[in-house]
Amino acid sequence: MKIVYMGTPDFAVAPLEAILKAGHEVSAVVTQPDKQKGRGKEVQMTPVKECALRHGIPVFQPVKIKEKEAVEQLASYPADIFVVAAFGQLLSEEILNMPKFGCINIHASLLPAYRGAAPIQWVILNGEKETGVTIQQMEKGLDTGDILLKTVVPIDAKETGESLHDKLMEAGAWLVVEALSKIEKGEVTPQKQDDERSSYASKLTKSMGRMDWEKDAKELERLVRGLNSWPSAYTFYRGKTLKIWEADVIEEPEDGKDENQPGCVAGVEKDYFDVATGKGILRIRSLQLEGKRRMTVREFLAGYAIAPGMMLGGEGER
Repeated sequence: MKIVYMGTPDFAVAPLEAILKAGHEVSAVVTQPDKQKGRGKEVQMTPVKECALRHGIPVFQPVKIKEKEAVEQLASYPADIFVVAAFGQLLSEEILNMPKFGCINIHASLLPAYRGAAPIQWVILNGEKETGVTIQQMEKGLDTGDILLKTVVPIDAKETGESLHDKLMEAGAWLVVEALSKIEKGEVTPQKQDDERSSYASKLTKSMGRMDWEKDAKELERLVRGLNSWPSAYTFYRGKTLKIWEADVIEEPEDGKDENQPGCVAGVEKDYFDVATGKGILRIRSLQLEGKRRMTVREFLAGYAIAPGMMLGGEGER
């Protein structure tokens, strides 16, 4: 089939590569505009743009996809179908109805659960045991279109947002190729979503990562994993931001509740230190102090003091 592909981040690269490998013709790639990053304000292309240029595919980068000029540009590309993967802009009904087979979306959840911007991270934050990828027929609503295909992906006990992202990216790559084949042959049966079973995965913010030590250790450990690699879970050590990259849950002591108040360092060993929470202990194994590289606790303790009774979390404490 002739395809216009819409996507922006790393998640959208593997499906594009898979579509090309399967022999489909991608007449254009639509992605977000380049952005300036870093102190030098160097212009950085999106990962999907870089992939498209490697394959010699024309690239279109509209600031607003719904504007008249952008719609006219889209209409000029030959396409049987538009494939969308984390593009980053909402499409108008005019665009959705433009190609013969409409627009399909690669969504990183088992719809109708976790509609929205950050399904990969929220399934970990909420302690889900499995997730997956859904190929859906797009309509005007947010992730409300008919389901064409699904695949289930188990969530490992120590899964991070980053590792799950990669699993779902690969799953989406082969699933969209299967979907395109079935659509072309007329072998797909759309299924309506049950809106009553829907949930919403809101956009991530940096402030979400601040660790509230009053919460239980299990919830905080999921925060560490779910927000790895962005925006990351963090607390404060002597007034500086301390990102937590790896942690384990230690249950309540058998002889009763831990005596330390939440946020208090309860114990220190060579390779870890324990922090009291609202319920249970969080054992810290790797971290990153503001302005420093990521390191193990053993490396951190070689240059910084952590002792039982120290409190974490106070921004003004130094």
